[in-house]
Amino acid sequence: MSKTTEPIVTERSPQPNEDFPLTPVPVNSRKPIWSLAPLLIGFTLYSGTLFGGGLVGPNFRFFPDLIGLIVLGNLILGLYAGGLGYIAAKTGLSTVLMSRCSFGEFGSRWVDFILGFTQVGWYAWGSALIADLLIKLAGVPPSLNWLLVIIATYLFCITAYMGYQAMDWISRLAVPAMIILMIWSLSIAWGDIGGYTQLQALQPAGKMGVGEALTVIISTFISGGTQVTNWSRFASSPNTGFWATFLAFFLANGFLIFSGAFCALVYGNEDIVQVMAQQGLLFWGLVLFLLNMWTTQDNTIYAFSVAGAHMFRTSKRTLFVLGGATFALVLSLGGIYEALVPYLVLLGTFIPPIGGVVMADFWLYRKQGYDLEQRQPNFNWAGIIAYILASAIAYFTPGIKPINGIVAAALIYWLLSSILKNNSELQT
Repeated sequence: MSKTTEPIVTERSPQPNEDFPLTPVPVNSRKPIWSLAPLLIGFTLYSGTLFGGGLVGPNFRFFPDLIGLIVLGNLILGLYAGGLGYIAAKTGLSTVLMSRCSFGEFGSRWVDFILGFTQVGWYAWGSALIADLLIKLAGVPPSLNWLLVIIATYLFCITAYMGYQAMDWISRLAVPAMIILMIWSLSIAWGDIGGYTQLQALQPAGKMGVGEALTVIISTFISGGTQVTNWSRFASSPNTGFWATFLAFFLANGFLIFSGAFCALVYGNEDIVQVMAQQGLLFWGLVLFLLNMWTTQDNTIYAFSVAGAHMFRTSKRTLFVLGGATFALVLSLGGIYEALVPYLVLLGTFIPPIGGVVMADFWLYRKQGYDLEQRQPNFNWAGIIAYILASAIAYFTPGIKPINGIVAAALIYWLLSSILKNNSELQT
């Protein structure tokens, strides 16, 4: 079995805001649940999730059908993300670092690429969306679109550049404000619909099947769930990593799915900012939107920086924050974000199998932790083949595509690694 000759970086990050992109998070940098949970909740409170809920909501009877789907979908999502959060907290490693073992030293660069590109693409879409809504709702002249995109692009990467501590503080400010504003808006909507009886009386469109609805609900943030290890690795214990992650994805993501679905039922519009404009809360709707986007945009470009630092094996994470933001700026100003969004949603089908392979590798072989000093094969073919086959299964088979991909990846990896573990010549 040929081993890579690439050096393993084991020193601590030279600057505090680099946040240990190539090494385990040390014990003295770990965070308690009241620090980690708000940051993760801010990450999951994302406007795109509202749109996902809006797509699902009109197709089902409010109770028990719609509520049951929201609970089940977010329970699956929360358990998946929480499982990765537990592993990250136990090892102090991010997904891209763990993938060195499950995909190989060189093979892990594919994980860097797919996770990093997905995040920088969403960052570009978010910056363009901010500019578009300010033009439509705040009366900003369309000719200033380019300036709004530039401001949004670099403004929201400030906290990502500064690192975990800054992202923690912006989340502590933004999360309570977002929750209060959302509850305020939902209470108005409840009054406008006239209560539970009128809500139940609404006839669902019925154009979406249960499997498709669960796929939409889970897919709203499963790519984020695969990369949640960037933050849950800071947890003070594995249990803290699990519960902080699970609660953020199950409750916060579920809250936004519910909000989008509820608003779509009541007002026929899944966009919460436009709904607030109808409710006479335009100013507060814009505040909500900007806070919502900030706490997700900084996490998004942070995730790109971690993947980029790992791909190039450098501890200079902050360089990739600026580089990724600049690349996202080019994408936004190029006007391709409208075409990019469907592509990134499709890409979400190919991300969950990464988590399936990583989790299977950990529970089969790494329960005692990862040894970054031990050099890995350039390619772990069990992980690579499992990923390819699971992605095909997720793409072509009916049912809940993210779950199909995760389960298939884990099972195929277990089978292949059992066959190949004694055939070292098949790992290169």
